[in-house]
Amino acid sequence: MRLTELIMKNLTFLLASIFSMVSIELFSQLPVIFSTKKEKGIEIIQKDSLFSMQFQFRMQNRAGYMSESEKDLTPKDFEFRVRRLRMRLRGFVINPKFGYHVQLSFSRGDMDWESTNDSEINTSVNVVRDAVVSYDASKSLKFIFGQTKLPGNRQRVVSSGNLQFADRSIVNSTFTIDRDFGFFANYDKNYFAIKTALTSGEGRNSTKSNKGLNYTGRVEILPFGKFSSGNDECEGDLAREKTPKLAVCGTYNYNDDAVRSGGTLGSDLYNSVDMQNLHLDLLFKYRGFAFYQEYLNRQVENPITENLDNGSIVSIYTGFGMLTQVSYLFKNNIEIAGRFAMIQPRSDMYNNAIYSSLNIKKQEHIQLGLTKYLYGHRLKLQGNLLYHITSDLKNSTNKKQLGVIFQVEMGI
Repeated sequence: MRLTELIMKNLTFLLASIFSMVSIELFSQLPVIFSTKKEKGIEIIQKDSLFSMQFQFRMQNRAGYMSESEKDLTPKDFEFRVRRLRMRLRGFVINPKFGYHVQLSFSRGDMDWESTNDSEINTSVNVVRDAVVSYDASKSLKFIFGQTKLPGNRQRVVSSGNLQFADRSIVNSTFTIDRDFGFFANYDKNYFAIKTALTSGEGRNSTKSNKGLNYTGRVEILPFGKFSSGNDECEGDLAREKTPKLAVCGTYNYNDDAVRSGGTLGSDLYNSVDMQNLHLDLLFKYRGFAFYQEYLNRQVENPITENLDNGSIVSIYTGFGMLTQVSYLFKNNIEIAGRFAMIQPRSDMYNNAIYSSLNIKKQEHIQLGLTKYLYGHRLKLQGNLLYHITSDLKNSTNKKQLGVIFQVEMGI
């Protein structure tokens, strides 16, 4: 019996060795080069440099709980789901100057199913998040055509896979200008960057567009020079900047004849409106310490649209929001973080003599985060404690809730 086992082991080892050598020889004959890069996935480059493709995937598995109130800890709801499941392809064709970027989403909670119920121009689930072609005119100037994120507040532009909390703040979810389809141009130097966009205004995957367009411009000032590679595109100071790094930024967005309650997101309005968004944000990082501050403001002259046949209304959250995040990354790659986020509606959104039923609430979120980075943002364990306050400004009452979220992020 032992002799048979020994023969089988040796035979298995021999076959495995032969297979390994044959595989190496076969791959060496292929007209492509395979490589892997930290947090950049798998890259395939054609040997004649006419084509490249970088492949990445990531998923966020989440469990969450929210109480009925601060005193009543009975569960109001639980959240058990795949929050995000994404696949990303990027690279170049013919010449490294001609690039492409495609990102697809597959989890139900990541495809905006709810939005399709209230929109005639977004009637299908949004599998396609990004689909652009680009041209690098120089090291500083880049042109983009297709569907991708508008150059809005930094937290929106940062990938959801690079967040230090389980999700973006209520400030972003309320006032974001999100993704849109059109033309983009970025100019990036050592101490400043200018980013612009001329887009449709209807948001991602829309089936039609009206005569109004969406105009966006952003300026970023970097008084101490650029951050370490990619460190301004993620939350937390994982690069442990050796010298102080600061970014002071502002975005202005004007959506002409917007037809959705969030401009590029939300329910269809009963009539189009002109919408203005102002985003201001500041980012500072140094030796594991990170500080982020943002202020978002949306203004619409007539934010309440009405169906004259039945009297129903669709309103736009008009007002402002503020976010503060502070964090420190220890040398063992454990990070502690704190967040305060607040959104407040304009007074006519809760105290309106004509539309007395309208009563949009003020919200405040206080959150504590603990993250263990096992392989940067590609593999991390996240725990968040939540304290949410919803204030009824019209009736001078409020509701307080407690919650917790545990999330695992994994990807390549």
